[in-house]
Amino acid sequence: MTNRPRLFLIDGSSYIFRAFYAIGHLSNSKGLPTNAIYGFTQMLLKVLKEHKPDYLAIVFDSKGPTFRSEVYKEYKANRPAMPDGLSPQIPYIKRIIEAYGILTIELEGFEADDIIGSVAKRFEDEVDVIIITGDKDILQLVDDRIEVYDTMKEKRFGVEEVKERFGVLPCQVVEVMGLSGDPIDNIPGIPGIGEKTAIELIKSFGTIENLLSNLDKIKKKGLKEKLETHGEMARLSKRLAQIKSDLPISFRLEDFTPSSPNLKVLREIFKELEFNKLLKELPEEEKSRSHKDYRLITEEASFFELLEDLLEKRYFSIDLETTSPHPMWAEIVGISISFASDQAFYIPLKHKGHNYRQLPIDWVLENLKSLLEDPNIKKIGQNIKYEWIVFRRYNIYLQGIHCDTMIASYLLNPTKHNHNLAEIAREYLDINLMEYEDVVGRGEKAVSFDEVDLQKAMEYSCQDAELAFNLSKILLIKLEEGGFKELFEEVEIPLITVLGKMEMNGVKINVDLLNEYSKEIENQLLQKMERIYALAGETFNINSSQQLGRILFEKLKLPIIKKTKTGYSTDVEVLTKLAIHHDLPLEILTYRNLSKLKSTYIDALPKMIHPKTGRIHTSYNQTVTATGRLSSSDPNLQNIPIRTEEGNRIRQAFIPEEGCVLVSADYSQIELRILAHLSQDETLLEAFLKDEDIHARTASEIFGVPIENVTPPMRREAKIINFGIIYGMSPYGLSQQLGIDQKLAEDYISRYFMKYKGVQSYIQKSLEEAKKNGYVTTLLHRRRYLPELKSPTAVIRQASERMAINTPLQGTAADIIKIAMIRIQNRIEQLGLFSKMIMQVHDELVFEVPEEELQTVISMIKNEMEKVIELSIPLKVTIHWGKNWAEAH
Repeated sequence: MTNRPRLFLIDGSSYIFRAFYAIGHLSNSKGLPTNAIYGFTQMLLKVLKEHKPDYLAIVFDSKGPTFRSEVYKEYKANRPAMPDGLSPQIPYIKRIIEAYGILTIELEGFEADDIIGSVAKRFEDEVDVIIITGDKDILQLVDDRIEVYDTMKEKRFGVEEVKERFGVLPCQVVEVMGLSGDPIDNIPGIPGIGEKTAIELIKSFGTIENLLSNLDKIKKKGLKEKLETHGEMARLSKRLAQIKSDLPISFRLEDFTPSSPNLKVLREIFKELEFNKLLKELPEEEKSRSHKDYRLITEEASFFELLEDLLEKRYFSIDLETTSPHPMWAEIVGISISFASDQAFYIPLKHKGHNYRQLPIDWVLENLKSLLEDPNIKKIGQNIKYEWIVFRRYNIYLQGIHCDTMIASYLLNPTKHNHNLAEIAREYLDINLMEYEDVVGRGEKAVSFDEVDLQKAMEYSCQDAELAFNLSKILLIKLEEGGFKELFEEVEIPLITVLGKMEMNGVKINVDLLNEYSKEIENQLLQKMERIYALAGETFNINSSQQLGRILFEKLKLPIIKKTKTGYSTDVEVLTKLAIHHDLPLEILTYRNLSKLKSTYIDALPKMIHPKTGRIHTSYNQTVTATGRLSSSDPNLQNIPIRTEEGNRIRQAFIPEEGCVLVSADYSQIELRILAHLSQDETLLEAFLKDEDIHARTASEIFGVPIENVTPPMRREAKIINFGIIYGMSPYGLSQQLGIDQKLAEDYISRYFMKYKGVQSYIQKSLEEAKKNGYVTTLLHRRRYLPELKSPTAVIRQASERMAINTPLQGTAADIIKIAMIRIQNRIEQLGLFSKMIMQVHDELVFEVPEEELQTVISMIKNEMEKVIELSIPLKVTIHWGKNWAEAH
């Protein structure tokens, strides 16, 4: 290609389909599928950013029949119908193209290929043409001035690349297709002649006409007969494959010049589609910031003026700038405060290398202490638990928390993936803000906040404080309008300080035990490696899915279950299914599990111990799960296996301080009890009121035997059925779990609903309500929106239906344990106990309790947990204690 201006022609129809299949399910909160829109837009932006086209058009197939279908009725007859979920996305794609100022072309009766061919040939004397498509038939257009570029595979095709791919000139590609056909477009070609043979024939004879005129030179009898019999079909196939390049094109070259994007329209579309990443990347329209009153506080007089204002306003937002994202390691660098729109103050305290005066940190904190500890002065923050922990480490007990904008945003839309300040500001204030990485830098170039330029630090921190203040007013109104005020004020806000205390309490770890266990696991891994190599018959990189795939599917010839973009899938599901065919997959699974536990917990936990406390301090997250359950990170306690030897050994390393024991309090079958209450199923209610073994009772009902004759295997199957029902498990899913025939699984589910008719009625009613309202609620009115209930794609819709069944149960269980945590923490403080709540995992609370307080605490915990909420049947808590978590579990 030359240095001439470049005309890019994008095969829009091809790329919409490729984008649809390249990206998994994606939809906005209203249930509109958006995967094709997002993928197409990303591809378009890549072209615009990386290539900066001088001229550009996106070309689409026409909707009606084309001349090819008139010539050959079977043309494209085997093309599947447009997939579910794609049709409603196409108008959005076309609106986005228009908003970016790009020409689109669509001509009735002609395919995109013909339009591209005609435009390319029309203008190739004036510009270099780059055709963006993944279709191989377009390669016939390639010449010295026309190039084909597959952006998804990052592959360019000029004349030489086409010759390398086909072994013939670009103009001969259509001759090859005439002989071999094209199954995608249902172009027949000559039966029995594949691409390889077709290429050899065209190499020898140049064209189909020349080949058919010289059949006497074909030595192979069978091949000659095929050509003699189906010669006309070859001519027809070539005609079908031939791209037209002589359509009357009325456009002038300047018509292809992209115009400036309409940012307002793009913002509206991206906001509706909830493309937050793309929204953020849109250029910001110039806005004057001169009206922002952001001030540095570096003098005692201005500090006291601020203090007086805060005491008068009694309502402000606060944001800390520190040296670490983990509050237990963070040192305060500065404090920003806002009590009015367009105004904020930054108090720098520990910035390095600046000529600005900074007030002494101890003096500032001492003067702020009474204000921050006053419960009658309302404080606002974004993830304010962070501030609470950092201040607590500086001997300030932050009280009066009125609003956490992150939690407020989460309650309003719990299925949203991100509730950081930038995302919330974009959603509710329609602004893009300066983010943390914009200030400190990214990757290896990132600096600590105490090294940031003071002016930049002030603008960033004041912006965050002001936005939190402004957002709180909007979000609090929306919480009240949505009926979430009580849940916010009585559960989520009080929980902030409970979690803060629990995180600070941390838990002690037996490092020696973990180091010893690490060596054991290392030896087991070495033994597993030897066993794996023996089964494979060679050494290879066990962690390489490509090398493993070659062993399993090419060498051992095991059945291929599914493929990924890069080759064979070797995920857990695949290996589990393959385990019935060969011993190697099971050994790989065991090796992976051991390796993951070693790296994630056994070796990692000692490195997480805080140098001052000697304990690990996990972080509990209130805004991650869509059901309302807490999650934990650094470390993730919820992923430690429960019923395995390895998980038990890891739990043994969680120990109390000298003179204390660990107490574990676990809600027994809480989701089934909630199901009994919500469904009012007589059989379930009776079983729980009689305190029967619910799994044995279900086994008795399903298998038709007296409860005393239920065997352990029967009970195990009934347990899977019980929990399968509340998770909306299908007959196929149950058959996989139990290792039985799908028809038998259907029979089990049918028998279950025959005995538990109230449960069946509740599930049906819940689904009807969810589809009608678009959401489900917990007993405490926590809401989860389920837009995918209206999805045209059956698999997605069914998954959403399972969520509709389970979320009220799991979400209510989450609300119950949160209230229990608040009440127990209050009781510990009221009674002046030294006991500490140190962990929360699923339905379990773990405490570190001095031995002399044990009986008092056990009685108090059981009472508080079982009386959180009044249901039709009692809540039941099982409590155990011991010298480590495994003993107490």
